[in-house]
Amino acid sequence: MDNNTLPNDTEALKSIISDYQEQVSYLEEKISYLQKVIFSSTSEKKKEAQHPQNHLFLPGLEEQKPEKIEPAKVTIPEHSRKKRGRKPLPQDLPREDIVHDLSEEEKTCPCGTSMACIGQEESEKLDYVPAKLRVERHIRLKYACRECEGVESDQGAVKIAPMPAQIIPQGIVTPGLLAHILVAKFVDALPFYRQENQFARLGIELSRSTMVSWAMSVAKACEPLLGLFKEELLAHNILNIDETTVQVLREENRAASTKSYMWAFLGGQQDRPTALFEYHPTRGGQALDFLQSFTGTIQTDGYVSYNALGERAGIIHVGCLAHIRRKFMDVIKISKRERTKGGTAQEIVNLIGQIYKVEKDLALQKLEPDRIKEQRQKHIVPILDTIKAILDQRAYTTPPKSQLGKAIAYALNQWDRVVRYTEDGRLRPDNNLVENAIRPIALGRKNWLFAGHPNGAKAGALFFSLIETAKRNNLEPYAYLRYLFEQLPLAKDKEEVRQLMPQHIDPALISPLSSAA
Repeated sequence: MDNNTLPNDTEALKSIISDYQEQVSYLEEKISYLQKVIFSSTSEKKKEAQHPQNHLFLPGLEEQKPEKIEPAKVTIPEHSRKKRGRKPLPQDLPREDIVHDLSEEEKTCPCGTSMACIGQEESEKLDYVPAKLRVERHIRLKYACRECEGVESDQGAVKIAPMPAQIIPQGIVTPGLLAHILVAKFVDALPFYRQENQFARLGIELSRSTMVSWAMSVAKACEPLLGLFKEELLAHNILNIDETTVQVLREENRAASTKSYMWAFLGGQQDRPTALFEYHPTRGGQALDFLQSFTGTIQTDGYVSYNALGERAGIIHVGCLAHIRRKFMDVIKISKRERTKGGTAQEIVNLIGQIYKVEKDLALQKLEPDRIKEQRQKHIVPILDTIKAILDQRAYTTPPKSQLGKAIAYALNQWDRVVRYTEDGRLRPDNNLVENAIRPIALGRKNWLFAGHPNGAKAGALFFSLIETAKRNNLEPYAYLRYLFEQLPLAKDKEEVRQLMPQHIDPALISPLSSAA
């Protein structure tokens, strides 16, 4: 629009200026948000305001403030306090004694008498010994009969001791080396080419292609465990789901730069959780097909593919409060006003903070699920009602295209699902547990960048499943993988394979030191 096309009517000009001002405000907000995303900290923690002004715009809602849960009183009996200091080093670490003694001259008293040793002082220091590689020589003894030279035997003249079953037959790799390589890749996010350089510094030529081949062979051997993981998830009625992007090369009929997805499922017994990862080329609902027979509660974020799953008979779909909070934190990050001055976004974040304080108190009390539900109905539901009232009121006065308008719209769209967690004491207010399980993938892809082939992405999903499930069952990843790779070739049937799942292994039976011995 130029000066020649502008109307002469004052009211029409005012309308045009108002539209342009609204557009400029929207674009400025968007630029500010993108700058914060690129350059600012991604932490969602907030500083406590010195002068909080909760319910500033809705004074009538102040009466709905929930009563504070009084912490349980605990009587501590008299005891002697331990001296403050560093924690002692683990007793199961090997120790080497280094004795420091006086010279013979120093052990002679000025009176001429040799001094007697009356005790000693000990101090411990932690040393590091660089990794060592060793070669296992498997010697198979041969036997033959000197009398008949095997004529009387149907098995031949010579008998030789068989090799024990191995996860990679006829290979030079041991379970310990396999476990080390896979833990370095999928726990420490160390790509194979960097491990290749590390082995070279130790004097061993071990190419990345060899390590890839080993990983693929192990993944194929471990495939029966994936079916058991799915059975474990389907056998229980609470499931958390999330997904993250991953780049996979050489996908059929897809460009190398196209985004693929890794889906995470967290469920099973609460004291023996199961984490399952699955790779899929798209973000469609195909990854959820194995849940056709699942009945119970699923907890997810607001992604649309979960809606169809939540609408099935026998499914209760629960939302994520943390995602609602995250939207309002985005608004706060781009706000030009001080946080202590209030505002709708800060007000909502403060109220959600009150919910998490109550949840923290309930977790410390270690109550039964029915009791947790009762306390939530009493202390948390009123806060949620307050938040809903604020959202309903501000939805009519906030521009829908603004960052705040989008946050309010998202919260209202997800609200019915989010509040459902208060009806079951076993549930959490958010989906953070499965997000924490999927975080190693998000961190790892910054180092290894992509999977070279869809088969590699599937193998990666399997290893993430084993490792994350092991971690959630208090198993050290290296110790568990080494134990699994030693025992899996010996398993004769499905039940013996089931006993090798992390959920069925006592952490006390395996440890890094005992596995390396």
